[in-house]
Amino acid sequence: MTRVTFTNPGGAGTAAVTVEASHGATLLEVAEECGARVGHACGGNLACSTCHVYVDRGVDSLGEISDKENDIMDKAWAVRPESRLACQAQVAAEDVVVTISPESLKAWLDEHPELRNASKAS
Repeated sequence: MTRVTFTNPGGAGTAAVTVEASHGATLLEVAEECGARVGHACGGNLACSTCHVYVDRGVDSLGEISDKENDIMDKAWAVRPESRLACQAQVAAEDVVVTISPESLKAWLDEHPELRNASKAS
């Protein structure tokens, strides 16, 4: 099993969470299992860029970026060399540290308006 750490699972100021992940699981699947707020407006079908994350450590173990992922990544904001789409990046043998992009966190809140509204009320 590989360890995946989300540095900001609930947005800025939240404590990091580390979980065990099966080889071949996508970062999006891992995020959903542990409650990390990675957006996925297209349902993880490589049709949008809302699952954009930054892989701070272990990016080379996730495999090559496909041409289609690269094309979709062109729609993302603030793309960096360590950017990946969480729906496409599959966990391998190396531990991975991930920061969820601000656009992905916003997309997650847009997908869960009841939680967005609850956080505004508190």
